[in-house]
Amino acid sequence: MPTAEIPAQTLDPTGVAAGVKRFRADLTGAAVRGFDWPLLGAAMGLVACSLIVLHGATQDDVPGSPNFYVMRQAIFAVVGFGLMGLVTRFDYTRLRDMRTAIYTFLIGSIVLVLILGSAARGSRRWIDVGFVQIQPSELGKVLIIAVLAAFIVERLRDRNATRLTMGVLGLAALPALLIFLQPDLGTALVYGAITMTLLFVAGVPWQHITAIVAAVAVLGTLVLWAAPAAGFEVLKPYQVDRLTAFLHPNDDPSGQGYQQAQAQIAIGSGQRTGRGTELATQTQLNFLPEHHTDFVFAVVGETYGFAGAALVLTLYALLLWRALRIMASARDQLGALIAAGVVAIFMFQVFVNVGMNIGIMPITGVTLPLLSYGGASMLVTFIALGMLQSVAVHSHGPRPPANP
Repeated sequence: MPTAEIPAQTLDPTGVAAGVKRFRADLTGAAVRGFDWPLLGAAMGLVACSLIVLHGATQDDVPGSPNFYVMRQAIFAVVGFGLMGLVTRFDYTRLRDMRTAIYTFLIGSIVLVLILGSAARGSRRWIDVGFVQIQPSELGKVLIIAVLAAFIVERLRDRNATRLTMGVLGLAALPALLIFLQPDLGTALVYGAITMTLLFVAGVPWQHITAIVAAVAVLGTLVLWAAPAAGFEVLKPYQVDRLTAFLHPNDDPSGQGYQQAQAQIAIGSGQRTGRGTELATQTQLNFLPEHHTDFVFAVVGETYGFAGAALVLTLYALLLWRALRIMASARDQLGALIAAGVVAIFMFQVFVNVGMNIGIMPITGVTLPLLSYGGASMLVTFIALGMLQSVAVHSHGPRPPANP
């Protein structure tokens, strides 16, 4: 029986090698084309600042383990970098088809925290699985962006602005309310900032934005002053005190005003170039509370002075500029909305955290992205950066056909 001959060119090792080389080149080009390197540089610069600051501020926090926080933060950063790479290669347009599953997972995980979560300092925010603690509300920051962005893109076809606004508010209100009940006011406020930003970028009428802002102002007045005066407490007393103490910090400097007073002393004492690690008494003698998380910016101010604080804020400015650039150059509405949501996270958290360190914002427990210690915050921030990079990378490919 005759056998078919294999064409000679398929046996040519030179041709095979050339094909493999072309495949590798295409794969590498697809991975890096459009990748925003300055964005990555700003993020890694902030991580480096975090490790340096934590090394000086937490040497005596864990007896016998001076590098406890530094090593864990470094591990979180490495894992986060890997997650960013995976998310970058993921085509963000697929999120439109996954929005229902994502939203179901988001709500289910937050409800699970309320039922089975570990309690700490009066809050129930984590699920303890033995070797690690999972905080669904942190991951929910990027999940709610995906859900709301996909929902807005689908509803824009209806050209019914009222239905769009009400739908977005309804989707965002449920997870925000569940997080508020943990209680975690700071994260709930981040969800609100994301929602308002996406509505603004989606182009809803300014009357809707104004009405929402007015409703929030009225609600805040009722919760903070009217309801407690009537004997009905929506927030716990310590939460009300934290939210209002910055308005009159000198009334109770050893009580609710203590944290911000110590933070301002730390920042002021740093002057131009800082006091250095050994002479940073506010940090080293533990006068400054939560110096590795909520008030890490005050540590930067005391230890490295105006120069160090300016460097950190410059890196955040670079990160936000690149994120806004990605939003502006996105190939479609979905990409622009996803980038806008990530911008909202960074801008809101940086403004609120730095503001509460210098005494112009209330203490809400909002951390400083990539600088504050924390595994959940670090990993979710890198996932958010991966979403930005996904928009940047896929925006350099062929544009999709216009929506009918």
